[in-house]
Amino acid sequence: MQSFLCRGQSLRFFLSFQTSTARKLQDPSLPAPARRYRCSPCLRKQAGLPSARAPVAPRSSRAPNYSHFKKDLLSQPEQLLQPVSVTEIRQYLRSKNISFHDGYSCLHTPSLFVERPRGSDPSDKENFSLFIDKTTGRFLCKATLLEGSWEDFQDGIELLQKEEGLTFLSPQTFASLLESDTDREDLEMDSLEVRRVWEKAVWFSDLEEEEAQLAKTMFNITRISNPTLKKFGVKYFKPTKSLVFPWFSSRDSFLKGLKLLSVQCDQQLLKYLETTFPKPASYYSLFGHHLMGKKDTEVVITSREVDSLALNQATGLPTIALPRGVSCLPPALLPYLEQFKRIILWLGDDLRSWEASKLFARKLNLKRCSLIRPGVKQPCPLDAFAGGFNLGKILKTAIPAAHKSIVSFRQLREEVFGELANVEQVAGVKWARFPELNKLLKGHRKGELTIFTGPTGSGKTTFISEYALDLCTQGINTLWGSFEINNVRLAKVMLTQFAMQRLEEQLGEYEVWADKFEDLPLYFMTFHGQQNIKLVVDVMHHAVYMYDIGHVVIDNLQFMMGQEQLSTDKLALQDYIVGTFRKFATENSCHVTLVIHPRKEEDDKELQTASIFGSAKASQEADNVLILQDRKLVTGPGKRYLQVAKNRFDGDVGIFPLEFNKASLTFSSPKGKSKLKKLKEDSTVQLKKPAVETSGKKS
Repeated sequence: MQSFLCRGQSLRFFLSFQTSTARKLQDPSLPAPARRYRCSPCLRKQAGLPSARAPVAPRSSRAPNYSHFKKDLLSQPEQLLQPVSVTEIRQYLRSKNISFHDGYSCLHTPSLFVERPRGSDPSDKENFSLFIDKTTGRFLCKATLLEGSWEDFQDGIELLQKEEGLTFLSPQTFASLLESDTDREDLEMDSLEVRRVWEKAVWFSDLEEEEAQLAKTMFNITRISNPTLKKFGVKYFKPTKSLVFPWFSSRDSFLKGLKLLSVQCDQQLLKYLETTFPKPASYYSLFGHHLMGKKDTEVVITSREVDSLALNQATGLPTIALPRGVSCLPPALLPYLEQFKRIILWLGDDLRSWEASKLFARKLNLKRCSLIRPGVKQPCPLDAFAGGFNLGKILKTAIPAAHKSIVSFRQLREEVFGELANVEQVAGVKWARFPELNKLLKGHRKGELTIFTGPTGSGKTTFISEYALDLCTQGINTLWGSFEINNVRLAKVMLTQFAMQRLEEQLGEYEVWADKFEDLPLYFMTFHGQQNIKLVVDVMHHAVYMYDIGHVVIDNLQFMMGQEQLSTDKLALQDYIVGTFRKFATENSCHVTLVIHPRKEEDDKELQTASIFGSAKASQEADNVLILQDRKLVTGPGKRYLQVAKNRFDGDVGIFPLEFNKASLTFSSPKGKSKLKKLKEDSTVQLKKPAVETSGKKS
């Protein structure tokens, strides 16, 4: 579990310190801490660099390794029962006589960890270097780079006001209570590893002219000058033929991490691969932020470092690149963007970039954000620069992110045209493992609700885990809520499906596959058994804010109905829960897949939309209804089919066979001729006399 989910409790003993210990916290001779991170060794192996890690004892003589499957396990029920709100944060600050300023996404206050100059005005906004997230309560001190939870902040305030004469807390000592010895050792080793790669990389100006030109051609940056590359600190790493983008501390320009961009040729197509030091989950670089001045009030945000280089060279404007592209804007970065009064988001040239722009603008505060709409005449910044476009003119076309509740078609026509011109992108992300599903549903789209059902014991959880894993490997940030089986068992199933083999028989390969699996944008709720719907939805909102979740899987609905009062009408309660998930999917532009058990049916009849347990509201609210038909109940083992019984996107419904591989726990279509059958919606599929192949659209 991420440390920030339980850090507050680690400081409770702080209040029992003796005065002598508290005085130690004020020692100014102690240096401020750097943010900790973990490092991925995969590029080190590729480059042939020696290991930076100290020798370790054999596994048998040390504690078990629990580093893998250490995904963010949302949530701690005891904390989520009393979530902090911005009103409560303001009330607490006022009760402690702490001055604050209301920013765009954070509250600004004086830092607990910085000694205030004598005679300075405590209400002077220039001294407000600590930022508190309005949504989560997490804080970041920009002066020391110390961060923590809302509970950590409260503990620090209590200690500061308890001890007479104590004016500030030593950040080094405070940080030592938030991290273990192992964390500090990892920090030191990772820092050494980053430094080795950085020192081995070379500036473009130091390369032979022919080699430099070849490298620039590979990354389509031939028009980017060497002075621009050096200004941003971009180097070239020869062992892997990669661009090296540095992550510098905003406080003292200390090198904190690296991103390496390499090229692979895949069937005559160039494929760009990113490797970060530390791993992506801990990589919080705002590329170019170290060049920002305190008086800069406008910035252009891009999704790629090369786009920022092109924009800055063409316009001279301050530019910043996000660490994880369009997949996620970590809230930990929001304090660094508080100084800007206007932010222009130019994230790319496709529909996914446009959707990400609108989502990120909500986090950054709509009032200060403007968006560049993708189009033929407005490609991504690097392509626009290479194509000779006037980037300054394109920036002037940015439209405000905030809009009124009522709009005319004139304001919608560009978006309508975009959907007509990009049919494949509008259809959503395609499944790689289920091509027949693409033919029916066309793709996986945000903002939709999918209902999935099937007979007991048919393999619903096994199928839906592979269904979600397929999308997750393609960059869809996924949150799993498994109330029926525990997370360890679910993770084991998904890892087996990911590796496509039984790792019980290949334990020597476990570390390799676990490392790859750990890098997926996959998160789990820690709930198990019956849960309250409000608590579950609170966690979902938190996950969308923190990790930009695009797909939530709930397995299953029946486990959220047992927490309510016994006198409650079960059908009415189910309708309420389905309506809540429907509303969540629409308002958060997040796809929700909800597993619901079916009614009891006779074994010789296959399930229909009406077979879903409860009233008709579930199928009415759903955009898609998927049914796992298990014909083995009548015809013998191995006969499973997936039926698309409802498809609101374009109406195509149908059924296709699945073949279960017990070794890899995966479902796939049988090899050979496709047996996809398109049907009319809500038609019943007979066991003995299959329906004649037809095609129909929903009326």
